[in-house]
This record gives sequence, C-alpha cells and structure tokens, in this order.
Amino acid sequence: MVKVGVLGLQGAVREHVRSIEESGAEAVVIKKVEQLDEIDGLILPGGESTTMRRLIDKYGFMDKLKEFAASGKPVYGTCAGLILLAQRVVGYDEPHIGVMDVTVERNSFGRQRESFEADLDITGVALDFPAVFIRAPHIVEAGENVEVISKHEGRIVAAREGHILGCSFHPELTDDHRLTAYFVNMVKEAKEKQTV
Repeated sequence: MVKVGVLGLQGAVREHVRSIEESGAEAVVIKKVEQLDEIDGLILPGGESTTMRRLIDKYGFMDKLKEFAASGKPVYGTCAGLILLAQRVVGYDEPHIGVMDVTVERNSFGRQRESFEADLDITGVALDFPAVFIRAPHIVEAGENVEVISKHEGRIVAAREGHILGCSFHPELTDDHRLTAYFVNMVKEAKEKQTV
C-alpha cells in the first residue's frame, strides 16, 4: 500500500486524509520535515497560500519540499496548493515551491461569497466531476509539457506535468474521490518505476 502525505500546516487536511483512505492508500499528516522521507506522494491542500508559505518558512519545509518534487515522487496541489507549486504567480516576483511550469492568478473566480460548484470534464478522471471553487485561482498559462486536463468557462482549472498535478478547486470537499484516486494511481505507478 502506498503512503500519501498531506501537508498538515493549514487548510483542508482532514478532508484530504479521508479521500486518500477512501482511495485505498495510507494517509499521513505531515507536520515535521523528516516525515517527507516516509511517504510516496504528497498533497498540498487548499487553504490560504500566504499563510501556508509563512508556515512552510517557519518550520523549514521549503528546501525539503523542492527536493521531494525533484525526486520524482508525485505532488498534488489543490487551490492554494496549486499556487505553491506554480513557477509564476501573477503579481508576485518570486514563486513559492515553483516546480510546475504554469502561471497562476490568485482569487480569479472572486471572493469567498462568490464560491460556487460546477460539473467538470476532467481528462482521464471523470466527465461530471463536482468541483467546489472557493476563492479559487486559475492557470493563466501552461508550459508546453503541461497537459491541461480540465477547463471551466475557458479557464484552465486542472493540469498535470509529469508527476505534478494541480487543480483550482477543492475535490476533498465532496464525496467524489475519483480525482484523489487518480493521484493515488500516479503515486503507485511512480513507486513501481522506482522499485524496478
């Protein structure tokens, strides 16, 4: 069984744990840097990206998160997690972890009260995925090696670049675990390759 970590500094951690377990993997809440050595894949949950960045810096996670992504182990960012993964964030000079070749704009679907749900077609996952958008970012531009797997009203809201997956919405806030299961499968495939 693969172990999937959820960065447990801030955000929808419990909901991701439930979704990982429903997808047949072991979930680990990551609160210490050294725990990253014990997992096969990592989810960066939604939350508040500036708060998460502050906590990542405070607890010395940044270098280890970059190392983890560089090792080829799958990483999945949802909402704020996508902002952390992006190489470019509109209005900011520096990226956060910066390992996915995308440009992301924060809060591009409006504020908290403009939250909404939409059924999305996600390539390889679902034709009718119930996506929950809360102060969601979107991908403005994607590099040539980035596969766009979902759009909403012309805006890119989910993409994959090799072992990195990112989406604008909160899949963990629904009872539909297909996107988490897709990521768990990415983790299984990556682990099998590493053990060959």
